[in-house]
Amino acid sequence: MPSAQKPDWLRVRIPSGEGYARLHALIRSQRLHTVCDEARCPNVAECWGVHGTATIMLMGDVCTRACRFCAVTSGNPAPLDPGEPERVARSISAIGLRYAVLTSVCRDDLEDGGASHIAGTVSAIKRLSPGTVVEVLIPDFEGSRESLGTVIGSGPDVIGHNVETVERLTPKLRDRRASYRSSLEVLSWLHANGNGALVKSSLMLGLGETDEDIDAVLRDLRTAEVDILTIGQYLQPSKRHHPVVEYVHPDRFGSLRQKALSLGFSFVASGPLVRSSYHASEAFALSATRAKVRGRG
Repeated sequence: MPSAQKPDWLRVRIPSGEGYARLHALIRSQRLHTVCDEARCPNVAECWGVHGTATIMLMGDVCTRACRFCAVTSGNPAPLDPGEPERVARSISAIGLRYAVLTSVCRDDLEDGGASHIAGTVSAIKRLSPGTVVEVLIPDFEGSRESLGTVIGSGPDVIGHNVETVERLTPKLRDRRASYRSSLEVLSWLHANGNGALVKSSLMLGLGETDEDIDAVLRDLRTAEVDILTIGQYLQPSKRHHPVVEYVHPDRFGSLRQKALSLGFSFVASGPLVRSSYHASEAFALSATRAKVRGRG
């Protein structure tokens, strides 16, 4: 099935400028991987060039899973780099980031799924840059509560896990080891055991979902006590990936944002180019304030 034709209102800025060049050079010099590059994020120009933020991808650039929407390479990853946590922390300290976003590939080849490596990176950032707020976007660790607890124990301020798509489309789009219900269970567990960390998830549209599908996932995410939600347009990375079924109009994204807020999410970013770390620091600041009002934290 061919992809829908990209509309005129969907425009991606070409990366440029001094801020972009500076951050790009630092990331390369420190041998860091970013999801901005690997997943071909459409917001790299804004985040790197304007806000000076980047989402660091830990544990290499090869994922053990093969989701049909993802641009990250799938295969057999190399052994972990034990120096990565300190190197990432030093880089974040050197840049002077007030807000750091960490994500990772899935590492089902590791006994703990890489949880201790992620936790070690968070701990190193907290030690070298104590004023930095740390957000982590984690895999499901095949539902391991021990691995989830390892990451939570390192003290992230925001912890995210993405459902990615609606329940009906999950078997078609996500790797067979991932499931919609297990992702909801992970999110619910993180809320209950997260030591006050805000919980976050993300949803892509344009993959063939219906209004009923979307309504259901919004309700499910609130039942799981998710605080922060991002909703964005799926963009097909290559011809071998799942095609775009529909380009959702910006007005529809605006309506979904209002609906999600009415359900009780603390912060919702919804738009064609929104991705999971989009305006992350703004989401944290607003959600943290609302959490205090509600008696959390």
